[in-house]
Amino acid sequence: MNRMHPLTLSFHDTDTERAFVRYMLPRWRDQGRAAIIVGISVYLLYGALDHLFIPPELLSLVWTIRLAAVLVAVGVLLLTFSSKFEKINQIPLALVGLVASLGLIAILWHLPAGGSAYYFPGLMLAAFYTYDLLGVRFILALVVNLLVLLLYNLLFSGLHDYPKAMLLSQNFFMVSANLIGGAAGYLVEYQRRKLFLRELQLDAERRRHLQRSLHDRLTGLPNRDLLSDRISQALALARRDSGRHAGLFVDLDGFKNVNDRYGHDIGDIALREVARRLAANMREADTVSRLGGDEFFLLVHDVGSAESAAHLADKLIAVIEQPIPGLPDDHLLSASIGICLFPRENGPNTPEAVIRCADLAMYRAKARGKRCCHFWEA
Repeated sequence: MNRMHPLTLSFHDTDTERAFVRYMLPRWRDQGRAAIIVGISVYLLYGALDHLFIPPELLSLVWTIRLAAVLVAVGVLLLTFSSKFEKINQIPLALVGLVASLGLIAILWHLPAGGSAYYFPGLMLAAFYTYDLLGVRFILALVVNLLVLLLYNLLFSGLHDYPKAMLLSQNFFMVSANLIGGAAGYLVEYQRRKLFLRELQLDAERRRHLQRSLHDRLTGLPNRDLLSDRISQALALARRDSGRHAGLFVDLDGFKNVNDRYGHDIGDIALREVARRLAANMREADTVSRLGGDEFFLLVHDVGSAESAAHLADKLIAVIEQPIPGLPDDHLLSASIGICLFPRENGPNTPEAVIRCADLAMYRAKARGKRCCHFWEA
C-alpha cells in the first residue's frame, strides 16, 4: 500500500503522488527562491578569485559565462512567483543546478590545467547545491550530476587532455561529492515521503473519529450534535435570504413491541432499514438524523409551504409502513411526525428550540391517534 519506487521514490499510486506534489509545492517554491538567491550570491562571489588565476584577456569572457548562468537562475526565480510554477517546478529548479555546473565547466575549459585546480571545487559545491539545497527531487538531481560528470570527463580527458593523475583525483572528489550529496538528498526525500504517508494516515484517522463523533453508530446518520450545527446554518441562511425550512420529528409507532417480541437484533435491523428509507426519500441538501432510540429528525431546506411539508410527512409515513425484512407481515411499523416550520414570527430561533417544538408537535400527532403528522403552533 502506497509503496515507493526504490530509485525514483515516486509513489506507485498516482493519486498519492499527486497529493504529495500538492503538499510539497509551497515548500519547493520557498526553498527554491532561497536557494537561488544564495546560489547567485556564491556564484558572483566566485569572481573574487578571477584576478588571481584568470588572464586579463579572458576576464570579460569568464564574466559573460558567469552572468549567463546567473540570468538563467534569475529567470527561474521569477518563475516561482508565477502560477506556471505549479505545473512545472522540478525541471526549472534542476536547470538552475545544471546551468551552474555547465558555467563552471565552460570557465574551466578556458583555463590552463594549473589554474583550473582553484575553480574545480565549485563543481563539487554545485553537486551538493543541486542535491540538497535547491529542493530538486533526488532522481532529477542524480541525472543532472551524472550528466555533469560524464561531460566533464568527455571534455577534459579527450579534448582538453588533462594530466591523468589530475583527472583521476578530480573524478574521485566529484564521485565522492555525488555519493555524499546524493545519499543525503535520497534520505531526506525518503523520510519526507514517509512522513507524508504518516500524515495521511493520521488525517484519515482524525476523519474517522470525527465521523464517529458526529454520526450515529447504528445507522450512520448524523447525530444530534451534527444536526444542531446544520440547523444553525439553516437559521443563519434563512435570516439572509428569507427562506423557509422545516424540522420533522419522526417517532416510530409500536417499535417497543418489536424489541420486546423479537429482540434487539431484529430491532436494530428495523432501525437501519427505516434510516435507509428516510435517507433515500430526501434530497441531498437535506439532513436525516437519528436522535436516539426510535426517534429521527429531518431537516428540510426550502420546504416552501406547509402543504408541501405535510405532503412529505405523509409520504414518509407510507414509506415506513412498507414491510420490513425480518419482521412478520402482521407487525408493520408506522410513524407519528411533528413538524416545525421556521423561521417565523415568535417561533424558535435556536436548534434546540426547533427540535423541541417539533417534538411537542409529534406528541400531538400521537394524541390524535398516531400514523399522522401535526404542526407546531405558537
